[in-house]
Amino acid sequence: MTEISYQLYSSRNFPPLSETLSMLKGLGYSQVEGYGGLYGDPAGLAAALREAGLAMPSGHFSLDMLEKEPDKAMAVIKAVGMRAVYCPHIGPDLRPTDAAGWRAFGRRLQQAGAPFRAAGLTFGWHNHDFEFRVQRDGAVPMAEILAGGPELSWEADIAWIVRGGADPFDWIARHGERISAAHVKDIAPPGQCLDEDGWADVGHGTIDWTGIWRALKATACRFFIMEHDKPNDHRRFAARSIESVRTF
Repeated sequence: MTEISYQLYSSRNFPPLSETLSMLKGLGYSQVEGYGGLYGDPAGLAAALREAGLAMPSGHFSLDMLEKEPDKAMAVIKAVGMRAVYCPHIGPDLRPTDAAGWRAFGRRLQQAGAPFRAAGLTFGWHNHDFEFRVQRDGAVPMAEILAGGPELSWEADIAWIVRGGADPFDWIARHGERISAAHVKDIAPPGQCLDEDGWADVGHGTIDWTGIWRALKATACRFFIMEHDKPNDHRRFAARSIESVRTF
């Protein structure tokens, strides 16, 4: 079953949340993905979702919260009824630089996810571009993370794979059984959308989303989540993107 969702981080600069949720519902979305800035009031978040008629089956949680405040994370998860949890990032100063370090990081993630997997949740890692940059010893961080954490799921951010210089078709083919969610976003042609950090609305950029969609549908991927890291008009992005995926 394909579940179309929307990463609310895309709308972080367009408050209030209630209006964003209402807009998304009106455009035909039924689900959204959460991120850290929304979790201060779990009951309030759950109420806002109910009022809008939207579900939040997945969410991003910082590694710090997952390791140090798992009960707090679990309170959010239970309040909104999440089924999948993803750790989304690690700062540059904390990133390993070789195969052993990245494999150890994969083990660390797997350990952080233990209580969430025990609760029946999908738990995994969400990539950016740095996981595909070849290290001095020839290691590719994403491969080492998956090897070090064999129970980790993967939320594959396709556009970041491309920006990391890797081939998303190759990674999907080799690790499709690990992919439980995908971030669906696009990259503008060179020189365009510079005020949006070079990102594009889905289906209006350079990524072969028709082909990628077909490839992802042949994997374990369940959640297909629209995302734009810096839209200057979130309604335009949300509308054009869901229109595009309906044609894939």
